[in-house]
Amino acid sequence: MPTTADVPLLYEAHQRIHGFPRMLGSLDCTHWDWAACSTAWKGQHHRDEHDGPSLILQAIASQDLWIWHAYFGMAGANNDIAVLQSSNLFDDVIDGVAPDTSFYANGVEYKYGYSLTDGSYPEWATLVETLSCPDDEKEMYFKKKQESVRKDIERAFGVLKKRWSIIDQPSMILEKSKMRNSFVRVSFCIT
Repeated sequence: MPTTADVPLLYEAHQRIHGFPRMLGSLDCTHWDWAACSTAWKGQHHRDEHDGPSLILQAIASQDLWIWHAYFGMAGANNDIAVLQSSNLFDDVIDGVAPDTSFYANGVEYKYGYSLTDGSYPEWATLVETLSCPDDEKEMYFKKKQESVRKDIERAFGVLKKRWSIIDQPSMILEKSKMRNSFVRVSFCIT
């Protein structure tokens, strides 16, 4: 997680590069096939758009490919909201130990920065999702700009998949703990 010293650097970089003040990064999930999943677990790791069981990685990445949050795998629905609710992303906020990174926008004080998401996440102050139906030119501009910035997380997933076959191809490892340990060792070496 970003420290109190990291947060201003993230804020400054996203403001300078993308024009989004007080942004911490982009949040999304990626799925990949789990070829060696045991028969007993297959129903627990199924997602409609995959033919068989899949694994999920939730991550937040900044523009320089720093993945500062990663939550790997889980049984159950395997959709982005279920993963968000079971991940530890907001544990520090809930426990009151997250760095105070207060800022004001439109006269409202926000205690923490935000992450950009696609349209499948809940409406929380720390998550800014793409506008589904922009009404005017200003909203259309914001939607285009946000969608271009969200490519940071897609690029980070692309780099992971390109460099480490555990995410690019169907996983042949059976135990989730071995896959998680393999991922944690390599994923934070991108930059």
